[in-house]
Amino acid sequence: MNWTKHLATAAAVIGLTATAISAQAQTLRLAVTDIVGLENLQREYAGFQKILSEKSGMKVELFPVPNRTAAVEALNAKKIDLVLTGPAEYVVFKKRTDAKLVVGFSRPEYYGSVVTMVGSGIDGVEDLKGKKVALGDVGSTSRHLSPIQVLADLGLRPGQDVQILHINRNVAVEAMKRGDVAAIGINRTDLPGLSKRHPDVVFKVIARGRDLPNDVLLAGTHVSDAVVAQMKKVFSENSEALVAAVLLGPDENQKFQGMKFIPSIADADYNYVRKMYATIGQAQYAAFVGD
Repeated sequence: MNWTKHLATAAAVIGLTATAISAQAQTLRLAVTDIVGLENLQREYAGFQKILSEKSGMKVELFPVPNRTAAVEALNAKKIDLVLTGPAEYVVFKKRTDAKLVVGFSRPEYYGSVVTMVGSGIDGVEDLKGKKVALGDVGSTSRHLSPIQVLADLGLRPGQDVQILHINRNVAVEAMKRGDVAAIGINRTDLPGLSKRHPDVVFKVIARGRDLPNDVLLAGTHVSDAVVAQMKKVFSENSEALVAAVLLGPDENQKFQGMKFIPSIADADYNYVRKMYATIGQAQYAAFVGD
C-alpha cells in the first residue's frame, strides 16, 4: 500500500474541508458608499444582508461609513471586508486599496446626457461654445463626469469652451428657462421626473453618453481568494433571490430595477471612467472628486 499517496490525499481533503469550514464561519462586514447612517443602510440593505448570509453560509454584517474616503480607510485597516460602490469610486478604490472585484451590479440605461429645451436655439453640442452648462453634484458619475466627458468627446474643452456650473437639477432647469444656462447634464432616469415637475418645458437631448460601467462589489486584499471565489459562486447560483433582496430597499436601491449581477467584470471595464478623471484634471485617480 502506498502510504505516502494516501497521506497526501488525506491531507488535501482535510485542507479543503478546513477551507470550507473557515469560509462558512467567517464574518464579512459590508459597507455601501452612497448610503450614510446605519438606519438608512439597514432600511436599504437588511434584506440583501439576510439573503447573502443565508446563501453564502457566512455571516454578513452591515457597516456604515460616513463617506467614500472613510470607506477606503476602513478597507485598508481591515475594518470592513466588502464594499459596494459606483464606477467613479471604483477607480479610486483600486488605486488606493488594490481591492478585488467580486461582482458587478448592473444598472440598465445608466448613462449621462446633455439636455436643453426645444426652442432654445441649441441644436448640438457645438452650439454650447461660449455658454454655461449646469451639471449635478461634483463627482457624480452620471450627472458630472459622464456629461463632461460627452462634451470633451464631441470636441469641446470643458472649462475653456464652456463654463461648467454645479447646480441642483431642478434649480438648473429654472436657470435654463431664464436663459442663465444653455444646457444641463443629467442621467437618463432624471428626465421623466423633470418633465413631470416642469410640464411647461419640452426637453431635448443633444448628446447621449456611453453606457456607464457597473456598480461593483469589492473585497479587500485581506479577504482570501477562496472566499472571493465562493462569493462569486453564490451570486451566480442565487441571482434571482439576491436581486429581489436588493430591490427590497425602498428608496436608493430602486435605481437597480431591471438589474443583473455581472460576474465577469474586469478592471479594464473602467478605463472610460479613468478618462473622465483625466478630463477634469485628476489623472492620478487618487482622490474622490467632491470630497
